[in-house]
Amino acid sequence: MISSKIEEALNRQIDLEGYSSMYYLAMGSWAEVKGYKGVAQFLYHHSDEERMHMLKLFRYINDRGGRAIVPPFAAPQKDFKDIREIFDIVHSHEVKVSNEINALVELCIQEKDYTTHNFLQWYVTEQIEEESLARDIIDKLNLIGEDKGGMYLFDRDLATLAVQEGGGGKKGGHGHH
Repeated sequence: MISSKIEEALNRQIDLEGYSSMYYLAMGSWAEVKGYKGVAQFLYHHSDEERMHMLKLFRYINDRGGRAIVPPFAAPQKDFKDIREIFDIVHSHEVKVSNEINALVELCIQEKDYTTHNFLQWYVTEQIEEESLARDIIDKLNLIGEDKGGMYLFDRDLATLAVQEGGGGKKGGHGHH
């Protein structure tokens, strides 16, 4: 059985992962309308991934005798200044998610819930990858600056990246229980 304290904390994480999914969906829609098809594809893929992170938590809570709750998600922002702003938000949001995961791990240690601690290690690893990916993208955007040709190539590269990530490369095994 899962403790009510851990159950509550995991349900808060469901809220965060679900919100991330909606946020990336909103960013993807903005990018698509602005003609950044590759960026949109990347963000839609990312949105799907976050939803899978949410569902993994969902099933875990219910499997451990708790009850997963679908939260009322706050509406994410609809408009963005540019692609750079989007990826700055993605990066800071991933850092926030990492901090929350770390706090959950800490809580598991305090509560001596080693099963949940073990379950969360997947998220710890995942967040290292997500933060690093967001940083790499920002580095690329810094190199490009205001160069239109560079942005065109960047957009094309992100489409390829979304396909690679979806193709079960080093990030395979998503959503398996």
